[in-house]
Amino acid sequence: MRRLNHKNYEIMKTEYLQGWKTWNVNSVLSHVLMPQGLALNLCVKEYGSGGYLRESLIGRFPEVAARTPKENVFPQYHTLDDSYTALRLVWCGLSFYVESAAEDGELILLVTPEAFQPKPALLVLESGFLWNRPGRIEKEEDTLYAVTPSGKTVIRTTGEEAEDLNLPSMTRYLSIYANEPAAFYTGEEKTLEELKERVAGIRKKAESQYEECGEDEKELFRAMSCAVSWDTIYDPSHDRVISPVSRLWSIGSGGYVLFCWDNYFASFMASFGNKELAYSNMIEITNERTRAGFVPNFAYGTGQKSEDRSQPPVGSAMLVELYRKYRESWIVEMLYPALYEWNTWFLENRMTSGGALCWGSNPIPELYGNRWERDGVASTFGAAMESGLDNSPMYDDIPVNQKTYRMELEDVGLTGLYIMDCRGLMTLAEILGKKEDLAELERRKDLAEQGLDGLWCEEKGFYYNRRTDTGEFSYRIGPTNFYALYSDRIPRERITRMIEEHYYNSEEFYGEWMLPSIAKNDPAYEDQDYWRGRVWAPLNFLVYQAFRKQRLKKECVDLAEKSRHIFLKEWKTHHHVHENYNSITGDGCDAHNSDKFYHWGALLAAIYLIESNQEEQFGEEEMS
Repeated sequence: MRRLNHKNYEIMKTEYLQGWKTWNVNSVLSHVLMPQGLALNLCVKEYGSGGYLRESLIGRFPEVAARTPKENVFPQYHTLDDSYTALRLVWCGLSFYVESAAEDGELILLVTPEAFQPKPALLVLESGFLWNRPGRIEKEEDTLYAVTPSGKTVIRTTGEEAEDLNLPSMTRYLSIYANEPAAFYTGEEKTLEELKERVAGIRKKAESQYEECGEDEKELFRAMSCAVSWDTIYDPSHDRVISPVSRLWSIGSGGYVLFCWDNYFASFMASFGNKELAYSNMIEITNERTRAGFVPNFAYGTGQKSEDRSQPPVGSAMLVELYRKYRESWIVEMLYPALYEWNTWFLENRMTSGGALCWGSNPIPELYGNRWERDGVASTFGAAMESGLDNSPMYDDIPVNQKTYRMELEDVGLTGLYIMDCRGLMTLAEILGKKEDLAELERRKDLAEQGLDGLWCEEKGFYYNRRTDTGEFSYRIGPTNFYALYSDRIPRERITRMIEEHYYNSEEFYGEWMLPSIAKNDPAYEDQDYWRGRVWAPLNFLVYQAFRKQRLKKECVDLAEKSRHIFLKEWKTHHHVHENYNSITGDGCDAHNSDKFYHWGALLAAIYLIESNQEEQFGEEEMS
């Protein structure tokens, strides 16, 4: 499908793709000068076992039988504008605190050793050009010169030069002893003290943006910035900046992987401090839409997309939030047609005659030989993956109708999200003056609200999914059942029952670590395996947004506090931002299938920041 474009986006990209960035997917210690593609990659040679660390990544699981252990990276800072980063690297008994500062086209890498081996390790700064960009590297004594068509970059060090001809580097490099603080830097010759002073100044400037916040707010903002920024990369195949869910996912997916609702949420989080990154993620995930007109579950760097299924339609709601913040209509004008088409696809492919919607998976041809073109397609697993709740117990044993390719389950969550999507599109249509679309979007919203009304159970005071083949309610519930609150038509007495009988029910959702992805009294809750009981940030975020919609102030404060509580437990201990968390213990590291640095985990931080008035406009019903 033809990519959406706009002259303002091209201008923005040209300006944004300048300067030093941490956008190389293969290492968080690689810094790239854009647009030249000059990469400086910090490596370590240790002599205890002779290991050479070229690629440093956050959250890699150790290989039990490996001779040289995996590195541990503890992210400390990463500003949304790439001006300052800091992390701690622990490997083979060595420990380094590494800071980067980028300003006025120059880069400083300041390395402070904290733990040593008997024989001093080496710090090695490899150089080269990424993405087949033109250029060459020359070395004269202890200085590198990177020559490109646009000029020459000088790379120096303050450290004592050391040589080891057995270094497995295929490029020109600088190598120094790692036994005292040192810096690698570009530009005119400077002393270490001068460089330290400059780094301190850039760090202070970065911290000044939240100096009036409380300690928790500072920590949460810093963590959220780290999560989004460390996971951001440059995709040369489309000349764009994107934020895949984590670098580990990208390495195993042909260079990158974008997930639908994940990247819309990344766009929203980036908007706390980087408009260009927020816009880029919003535009590029929408640009991945399929030939059928929907935004897919995933898009790989190989070119493959999930042509059989979409994912939760949160794009229009997140675009509304960007407009509320920046008040620029050109991005609305650019994306509105595609988001409207996506809404139409859900209407035509996932809505039942009664107005409620079901998740589904359509048959597709096999083009790439990838397992996802076979596994789950047109069956329950594929439909469950469209929900985003891959192995949720709510969908156990629910068949897919082989005529409609919809799950035989009218889903409260999808129906509520579709209502939210219609409302978001109506707001966007008003911004653009598209009066002709408002009546149709209102009609679609009415249909979904009628369907939602049929999912209310008066006896139990809650909205339940309903089987379309038997007509019976499914009493397996999760936070998505609260998405009914996106409807304007829920009587107040129903809202009261939902909150009092279910949200505050300690046998279902309420407790110290929440919200569990399946109710506590469900047989699968004890599994604590992925969507079978664990806490997921996007569920908290969407329930919180629904609470805001209904002006449930007490519940908003409560859910924000619960989200802060579970997020800071892992962040303060390990500086991890987890894909999911154990709802019994609050841990993230207890599960192998909980990525340790998955950016949407920081939505837990965003909830608290919103509620503490860091983002006062969030969720406003009216816009001037």
